[in-house]
Amino acid sequence: MTSQLSNVTKIRINKPAADVFEAFVDPDKLAQFWFAGSGRLEQGRTFIWRYEEYNAEVPIYIAELVQNERIVYHWGGENGGNLVTIKLYPEQPSTTVIEVTEQGFDANANSEQLRQDMIGNKEGWTYMLTCLKGYLEFGVKLRASLVF
Repeated sequence: MTSQLSNVTKIRINKPAADVFEAFVDPDKLAQFWFAGSGRLEQGRTFIWRYEEYNAEVPIYIAELVQNERIVYHWGGENGGNLVTIKLYPEQPSTTVIEVTEQGFDANANSEQLRQDMIGNKEGWTYMLTCLKGYLEFGVKLRASLVF
């Protein structure tokens, strides 16, 4: 039996949940802080997300989309890899906590590889959420500023 682990990353953004949600589902806004998308997100469809600066491309399958509340997708398409859940928690009319949970890490994997995968995943989500915060709160476009 394969045990699976998950990673949770959160940030507070000084914008309403509707603005945060729209930043993910609108490909023009998404491209300002993260991936270039192949279309406006819709439940039950597969989209291609591209990160031209790093020559990366990945299909994502939108398993669930609840306006201003939640986006759930699979990396790698409908039968793909890890499952990502993005939840929005409005704290006030103009403040939202965003929580990203990625699950599907193999707890039975080599311990060093698992450690590296979990750390890299946490770093990636922290970077993306920081870019999102900069974009929504200040209009700053940090996309592809990270050097590997």
